[in-house]
Amino acid sequence: MAQEAPTAPWHASFPAPQHTAPLLTRDAALPALGSGQLLLVDVRRTDYEGGTIKGSLNLPAHSFYLNRAALYDLCTRAGIKDVAFYCDVVTDPIPDICSPHAKASPLGSSNGRGPRCSGWFADFISEKGGESSIRALTLDGGIKGWVNAGGKFVESMEGFEPEYWKQFAQDGATC
Repeated sequence: MAQEAPTAPWHASFPAPQHTAPLLTRDAALPALGSGQLLLVDVRRTDYEGGTIKGSLNLPAHSFYLNRAALYDLCTRAGIKDVAFYCDVVTDPIPDICSPHAKASPLGSSNGRGPRCSGWFADFISEKGGESSIRALTLDGGIKGWVNAGGKFVESMEGFEPEYWKQFAQDGATC
């Protein structure tokens, strides 16, 4: 029986991002929700479960590259200044998602979807001449970091499913 050739990663047909977008902390993001200045883009696709941050736009990473111009145009017309991308978690490694000491990584985990998309968006802004007032950012900690923070962060979610998030707690910790 012949072995199947390894499947290329989903992002292999797109160029690697040339920019690394800065991280936006959840403490800075929370008060900006609903301000009209910040748009959160949830780039999860098959793992789009357990809820999302209120006001987030779900634009899966797998199709984002081909939609950069449309997002840029929408943000320009709406006067949005900051666009922060997130996936499930933007920390690497993930010893315990409930740890407040998780270290941020430039390309994070989860295939780097959030950081990859924010990099692509930063590239697009740069290609437009860099004169844009829009900033591409990556939400530090991703959705798991948001849930881990609990309290006001979980209260600012739509469709929050506590049972879903319990599977990510390790060693009896709860998020």
